[in-house]
Amino acid sequence: MTDNTTTPTTTGPSTEGEAGPGPARASGEADRTALVVGASGITGTALVEALTRDGWEVLALSRRASSAPGVRGVAADLRSAESLAEALRDERPTHVFFTAWSRQETEAENIAVNAGMVRDLLAALAHAPLQHVALVTGLKHYLGPFEAYAAGEMPDTPFHEEEPRLDTPNFYYAQEDELFAAAERQGFTWSVHRSHTVIGYAVGNAMNMGLTVAAAATLSRELGLPFTFPGSETQWNSLTDMTDAGLLADHMVWAATDPAGADEPFNVVNGDVFRWRWMWPRLAEHLGVDPALVQGYEGAPRPFEQQFAGREADWAEIAGRLGLAEADLSRVASWWHTDADLGREMEVVTDMGKSREAGFLGFVRTETAFARLFARYREARLIP
Repeated sequence: MTDNTTTPTTTGPSTEGEAGPGPARASGEADRTALVVGASGITGTALVEALTRDGWEVLALSRRASSAPGVRGVAADLRSAESLAEALRDERPTHVFFTAWSRQETEAENIAVNAGMVRDLLAALAHAPLQHVALVTGLKHYLGPFEAYAAGEMPDTPFHEEEPRLDTPNFYYAQEDELFAAAERQGFTWSVHRSHTVIGYAVGNAMNMGLTVAAAATLSRELGLPFTFPGSETQWNSLTDMTDAGLLADHMVWAATDPAGADEPFNVVNGDVFRWRWMWPRLAEHLGVDPALVQGYEGAPRPFEQQFAGREADWAEIAGRLGLAEADLSRVASWWHTDADLGREMEVVTDMGKSREAGFLGFVRTETAFARLFARYREARLIP
């Protein structure tokens, strides 16, 4: 039940590879307590790191509570109003960062479950001195939900926040509506953060392109298999962008603490654009794949799920031979999500002008974000 490397991003100008000075500590900042919902996911992990680095008191809510220096774990089942009420009865966070979701079989179920989690979580905090609640959604706000993905009329690229909602049920819209209703009722400000594909550090995540690509490269390298782009011709040739989890965390903290971020939806991407035909061989180089094994789009998509079907035993053997920390391939690769992401038949580019005008100037080059992420996974012995 989760969303999506810490990056050198700030709310002011910074150069690539350098952390800027960050915002000055405001009066009363020491009294801020953050509740991170979905703390073990890609975005939640980056948020916990950013908040603890900045001296916040952090409550990390997940199904299995995990505490660390500066972080107190809170165990709760987001799908149970009773569990949430019990777990949060004595907690008094000032800020909530909601990064969790639960994938269901139909969009009607997605709406019921995911909107319900937002509603019940905020209802369980009716007693708390909430100042701001930040909600992560994504570009399916513009593209449509899984079962109607890019199926009808969509706004032109680049996507802008002022585009009207699509005329189709969407759990992102339902989550927003629960957020707006609770804000009106409980008196806090809110922000919605519409990220593109989020890459960052997590294990066992359902939407982890960074580790999935790294796992594919490892199988290619160790077994002599082609490192083949799994997606569509459109994705191979068109412009696209992505969101680094560290930048997304910085963006959420900025919106939660700067008046310019209050009561607004924002797109959030890294700030650069690229084509996969340019990026793919660069990722292969970062992952140590022989250039002779690198293949781009050729005639039709070649999904990872098909390329690596039945490779679980091979991964386990590689993990044992190389001393990797995770022998279960399903814990490191989410083939289905990367296939869906890279299989889209449309250009996906996101406008960041609204955030820039409001004062958020964070930036990270996507290739750099991938390289740092791969280095972190190597350090954790998840890839060789």
